[in-house]
Amino acid sequence: MKVNPQYNTNEALLDLYNKPLLELVFEAATVHRQHHDPKEVQMSSLLSIKTGGCPEDCGYCPQAARYHTDVDAHKLMTVESVLEQAKNAKENGSSRLCMGAAWREVRDNKDFDNVIEMVQGVNALDMEVCCTLGMMSEGQAKRLKDAGLFAYNHNLDTSADYYDDVISTREYEDRLNTIDNARKAGISVCSGGIIGMGEAVEDRIGLLMSYMQMETPPESIPINALVAVEGTPMAEQKPIEQWEMIRMVATTRIAFPESVVRLSAGRTKMNMEGQALCFMAGASSIFAGDKLLTTPNPEYNEDMEMFKILGLTPKQAFADGEKPETKEDAIIVARKEKERLREEELAAARLKVKPEGFQPRKVTIVE
Repeated sequence: MKVNPQYNTNEALLDLYNKPLLELVFEAATVHRQHHDPKEVQMSSLLSIKTGGCPEDCGYCPQAARYHTDVDAHKLMTVESVLEQAKNAKENGSSRLCMGAAWREVRDNKDFDNVIEMVQGVNALDMEVCCTLGMMSEGQAKRLKDAGLFAYNHNLDTSADYYDDVISTREYEDRLNTIDNARKAGISVCSGGIIGMGEAVEDRIGLLMSYMQMETPPESIPINALVAVEGTPMAEQKPIEQWEMIRMVATTRIAFPESVVRLSAGRTKMNMEGQALCFMAGASSIFAGDKLLTTPNPEYNEDMEMFKILGLTPKQAFADGEKPETKEDAIIVARKEKERLREEELAAARLKVKPEGFQPRKVTIVE
């Protein structure tokens, strides 16, 4: 049961959300135990492989070039650096690596070729690979799938009605199209939203209804609390209470029994008791590490202590789906062959230069 038909209307879902909290958590916990191991929580790591300089105007995002924040723009990380970070994340208990690039959309260039190699390399480490790179075409999704991508993250952020209050440089339909392109390529979909951006409760319900109306809802639904960053239009938003996160997690769990509900941004504002209620209500994934792209996050040791106290165990990679097969990428193979031939040409040219160095051709000037 991918969606719960009992809650497939706005009215029914809103009534569920507004239930007395303990009743809501109990119902969510019951559903969670029917479809998931309540003791397992996946530890994922989120790595910003290309930071800042984004042309979008998402009101919550410190990586938008138009906002004056403390985030400095950096070019795409090297493949070697990303794989080193992936190994460190795996050693610290993460079974999933999500790579985020501050792009509006994927472009068919060498940077994307490098991302393909990153995906290939991380998949070879037996880690689930997730990417969030902005909008992408069906062809680009197919390349990522063939590289070994396990999941593609593309959040709807909020309801269709409130969306224009959050962003104007990308349409809601654009986001739905990207999700559809990932789905067509056979990639698992990770898509959720952010609460605490000034939206009404009805908008939170509207976000979930967008997923209800999909032919196949996302396999992963991350629930984020806004991390207000100075310099962004939402810098003055009042932090939400942790009870609102618990309600949103519980409602999502009941509405989408088979999906993985991911407790994502905003955990630094929650105490252990609040997080424990989220796990009880159906959250079965967290981001580990001291940073989520550019915003703070609890440290590994702190999370491991929490797991110990609560009796939780880290979920292994590919527990929710088979490991993708990595296939040879024809574009990268052709590029590397071209680079190899060019290097051979340069080496041959260097051999032709005399030991004493280059001698200019003598020119006789006739007066």
